[in-house]
This record gives sequence, C-alpha cells and structure tokens, in this order.
Amino acid sequence: MTVRVLLADDQALLRATFRILIESEPDLTVVAEATDGQEAIELALAHEPDVVLMDIRMPGTDGLAATAEICARPGLSATRVLILTTFENDENVAKALRAGASGFLGKDVSPDLLLAGIRTVASGDSLLSPTATRSLIDRFLATPDRPLLAPPERLAALTDREREVMKLAAYGKSNAEIADHLVLSPLTVRTHIHRAMTKLNVRDRAQLVVIAYQNGLIQDSRCWHGQKGPGPHN
Repeated sequence: MTVRVLLADDQALLRATFRILIESEPDLTVVAEATDGQEAIELALAHEPDVVLMDIRMPGTDGLAATAEICARPGLSATRVLILTTFENDENVAKALRAGASGFLGKDVSPDLLLAGIRTVASGDSLLSPTATRSLIDRFLATPDRPLLAPPERLAALTDREREVMKLAAYGKSNAEIADHLVLSPLTVRTHIHRAMTKLNVRDRAQLVVIAYQNGLIQDSRCWHGQKGPGPHN
C-alpha cells in the first residue's frame, strides 16, 4: 500500500527536497504541497493524506494551529501529523503533542530516518525521540491546564494484557521489544495496542503514553526509553 504524504512548509526548497526524497521510494508519494497552515488544512480535507509532514513556523496559520484543526476533524481521523522542528522550543513540540501530532523530527534528520519516520506514523505508531521526549512529556504533564485524556474509570475497560502492553509502550518499548518481553508475536502486540487505543478513544501511541503517565501506570520519567524499565517479572 502506498503512503500518501502532504508536505506543509513555507520554504519551497525544502518542499522540493522532501518531494524528491519521498517519491524516490516505491511505497511513498506526495499528494500535495502547502505553503502555510491554512492551506495545509484545506489540502488535507481535499486529499485525506495518510501523513502530513508539518513545519511549525509558517506565516499566517502556523503548524501548531493547523495540526490541532486537522486532528480535530472527524473526516481526517486516519491522517497522522509528523511535526518538523529544530527542538529549540520544547513547548512548541509539547503543544503539538497536545494538538494530536503523532511525532516529531528535527529538520536536520537524515534521509533514512525521515522516510522511516513517515512510515512509522503512517502505521499508527508514534515517533518519539528518546532524548527529546523525556523532557517534552515532563513538560506536557506539568502543564496546569493539561487535559485528562482518559479518566481512570475508562482504563477499567482494558484487559490485563492490554494494560500491560500499554505500560510497556509507555516505557518507550517498540512492538518488537514488547513482543520479546511478553513472548508474543509483534502482530499480537499491535492488536493489543490498537484495542487499547479504541477503548480509550485516542488517536495514537503518543496519547496512550500520556494516559499511562496521567493515570499513574508510570511514575518515573527516567524510565523513558529503557533508561529504567520493568524487569521480566513486573
């Protein structure tokens, strides 16, 4: 299946570079290009892309506002937003996660990592940098007006296995790592992740991670991405 990508960046040279790179891959294609956030919203509605590669800083409607609008549209529930950032402003990326973005990459990312990132978010997983995410999630959770993505009673709908898989995902484990830890197939892990997302009414893995923190499944941000993790009997 071909992953359909919408490019949103006000720099024509960057858009052209990204287009050439993306369309060099047989499973990826660019369906449209936007020069600002408002155009990104309009083109997303028109083309319903699988992934929007979104710059934050654009004239007029910026990438944060556009991300929130796209993620709030019921007709675009299958569209994932991958933010491009320099990581210079953690708060911007935290806002993007709150708006519903599925991940973020630095603009100096290597071609291979950019292509892998697009495929990752298109598959329904989140793309959270091990280094940057720890501070970003800490900032996100420390925000006084942060929304509670799922009340504790909603977690009661999860099976024990779904809760266990969700907790491991919150530790930053990939599906393959979770499968190895629980002696399951990656496909089974993916099924548990998607069932948990459906029951909790969230868009992607990033929001599952936030819910795990908000509901006390993970209490120590140092556990992020394997710095500390659950042992084999946890």
